[in-house]
Amino acid sequence: MNKKESETLELKKSTSELKEAIISISSILNKHQKGKVYFGIRNDGAVIGQRVSEQTIRDISKSISDHIEPKIYPKINLVVLQEKDCIFVQFQGTNVPYYAYGRTYMRVGDEDKKLSAKEIENLILQKNKDKLVWDNQVNEKFSLDDISKDKLKSYVEDASLKYTSKNEVLEKLELIKDGILTNASIVLFGVVPSKYFSLLNLRCATFLGENKASTPLDMTDFNGDIFELMIRAENYILQHINVGMRLEGLYRVDVPEINKDAFREAIINAFCHRDYSIPQEINIAVFNNRVEILNPGSLYEGLTINDILSKKISKRRNSLIANIFHRVHLVEKWGTGIEKINSLEPTVIFDSFLGFFSTTFKRNNVVSKTVEKTVDMSDQKSRQKSDQKIIELISQNPKITISELMQNLNFSASGVKKIIKQLKEKGKLKRIGSDKGGHWEVV
Repeated sequence: MNKKESETLELKKSTSELKEAIISISSILNKHQKGKVYFGIRNDGAVIGQRVSEQTIRDISKSISDHIEPKIYPKINLVVLQEKDCIFVQFQGTNVPYYAYGRTYMRVGDEDKKLSAKEIENLILQKNKDKLVWDNQVNEKFSLDDISKDKLKSYVEDASLKYTSKNEVLEKLELIKDGILTNASIVLFGVVPSKYFSLLNLRCATFLGENKASTPLDMTDFNGDIFELMIRAENYILQHINVGMRLEGLYRVDVPEINKDAFREAIINAFCHRDYSIPQEINIAVFNNRVEILNPGSLYEGLTINDILSKKISKRRNSLIANIFHRVHLVEKWGTGIEKINSLEPTVIFDSFLGFFSTTFKRNNVVSKTVEKTVDMSDQKSRQKSDQKIIELISQNPKITISELMQNLNFSASGVKKIIKQLKEKGKLKRIGSDKGGHWEVV
């Protein structure tokens, strides 16, 4: 089968084209960090052969060493193709950018494109991107004593991993490099993360009106690791919005006016994708018509909300933190968070501006009006089961209190009283004696 040139394969008819081959090697390295070159094959794939001696191989090796910087050490061998001698060169290297004869090239298809000064600068920045990312940076001030063993063990259990030691677990999670802890290790599992990152916290507030100029009803700041702060954020929203309920059989199910899975996903996104290099808290503001979640750091590397929703594209600013979240199923590697939020709460508004990203949920205040009506909304079968359960509990303990019935049934006080009233009206239940000293009797 004829070989065909590609982004990682270059064909040369003979060593008379050695200079061009060296340019191609540097070009391929800059694009893919590894590739192959054959001498003795035309660019149309036809094998024509090449005179090969030990000196030929030494000359190729020396020329590559002399004219490519940084230096690489390729494998150069004599191969026989279609009964003809050819030279096969394999090479690899990650020390991008590579220069050939003092110039830099990039492989595009089967051609070598000379790079401009700006393109070379971007290549260098791309190479060092991981080193510049905040969660990946190390700090010699950190020590293993700064890491909570209990937090690490709890996480390892949730991630279905085995706990051995702090150091081994952190290495497995890529949170320690050459014995030095990363920033991510402290904000995820630090005993006191605020010891090093005092502003990487959570600030929450509730306002009476529709803007921050209105009367503040509550202002609370929270400190802790990322996992603690996400729980704090979720609980704060639940405590400051309306929560109704519905009955599913005998059980009461809370129904927040904003879908809980939607705002929980928004909280996870805020902590996963925020820019931790900005010393600014994540903010949660509850107004009478909406809830806003604001995190420092606009969308990463020019990404737009339309790219995420329509093209299903995502880019991760904090790959270490994202991987830690993924191991315990807090995020998907496909980056479907915003799409999921949008499907659960179609009126949600996303915005990226001035170095910040916000998620705004409209409050559906009507939910709170359903609280006292939920028993009536249950179907006849559920009512019959509820009646029977109360009769069974009273039969077992005639002096059982309303509070105890509420706990056993997971019903509201008004729900229990309404069922008892109906049972009394039906003649199935009656009260003997006073409310305090009396007891129930099943008829």
